[in-house]
Amino acid sequence: MKYDVIIAGSGPAGISAALESARSGYKTALIERYGCVGGNLTMGYVGPLLGTVCKGTIAEEIEDAICPARGMVPDFEKAKIALTALLDEAGVDVYLQTMVTGAEKEGSILKKVHTDGKFGHMEFSARVFVDATGDGDLAVQSGCPWEIGREEDGLVQPVTLMFVIDGVDPEQTLLCQHEEHYTDLGDGREYLDLCHKACASGELPENVNIVRLYRTGHKTERMVNATQENRIDPLDPLAVYRAEAALRRQIGKIMDFLRNNIPGFENIRVKGSASTLGVRESRRIMGRYLLTEQDLMEGKTFPDTVVHRAHFCLDIHNPAGPGQSVHDEKCPKSPKRYDIPFSAMCPIGCDNLITAGRCISGTHVAHSSYRVMRICMAMGQAAGAAASVMLSTETSTQTVDTNLIRSHLMDRGVRLEDN
Repeated sequence: MKYDVIIAGSGPAGISAALESARSGYKTALIERYGCVGGNLTMGYVGPLLGTVCKGTIAEEIEDAICPARGMVPDFEKAKIALTALLDEAGVDVYLQTMVTGAEKEGSILKKVHTDGKFGHMEFSARVFVDATGDGDLAVQSGCPWEIGREEDGLVQPVTLMFVIDGVDPEQTLLCQHEEHYTDLGDGREYLDLCHKACASGELPENVNIVRLYRTGHKTERMVNATQENRIDPLDPLAVYRAEAALRRQIGKIMDFLRNNIPGFENIRVKGSASTLGVRESRRIMGRYLLTEQDLMEGKTFPDTVVHRAHFCLDIHNPAGPGQSVHDEKCPKSPKRYDIPFSAMCPIGCDNLITAGRCISGTHVAHSSYRVMRICMAMGQAAGAAASVMLSTETSTQTVDTNLIRSHLMDRGVRLEDN
């Protein structure tokens, strides 16, 4: 199968890359290992869309298509339909149930991607490739260097299974969206304090000291972000299964905690849960630039900026236990608004491969901020734009004029420059 652009992974970054490439007039294929597009936007039950970037990115279009309102948890069933419609309208060829299993290179140029599925082995060729797998699968198959985990011990952030509950009393407005979202329950108890005490006493699982509750489009529902399993290698299939089994057991304990302690939650039930493990961190593919914590804290800008004014806290869920791991604050430290350069999306050793999403080139700490969905969507759009410019100018990631990539994005309405 021959294409102009091939994108591996149909999560937030991959969909954004595919839409930008196809809308630019290039024959685009999107390869997805699951039976549904969307990644964490559908299969992962992740919401709301976190992080911010400059105005005008494709993240706004996607959020409007799948969420009841901006800042709210997506309607996951609506998202499955809406994201498919966007891809169909753009003319993207989508290959579901298809796993990337290998790659062929000539020197530093990636020529083919090998895949396997129930229909057998397939080969795809293209002039430009995008790795939006989250785990950097295509880049690794292409021989690109990578790192994983924190420097001192290689541990990654814990994994989670998100779920949605219903049956909440519509008069109960309790939400808990972060580590300092203090809420008086009206009877002398404070919700976060209650969570911490329940973790210490064993009423909650040992690594669960906060049960985050987010608003959906229905007053009687909440999205729950609470389950946590530590010391899991997300690249080990047996470890992934053990984690999923443990997390599904944790759901029952968390439900009992809410029923027994929160007025209006007595009759809750699980409405739905993620179909795949929520992995916050795995491989980081080393690129021509390494984005660092210092870059984020300084709000650094770059000549080859393709994502502008990104912002999210340094949100490192403790790899070895509950809570946060890097700073002393209960609530993670927040960087200035920062930029992401194209050079951080260009893997070493492969000149026609672009990374997008949480697998770009950065440190363990920097990754904790740019890994969230609005920022990943902006990276995906930038990858699609870069692929389009590389094709039109017959250049590589090494030789492309990044000013042309920036102009392409700004022509789309992305506000890469302050004015």
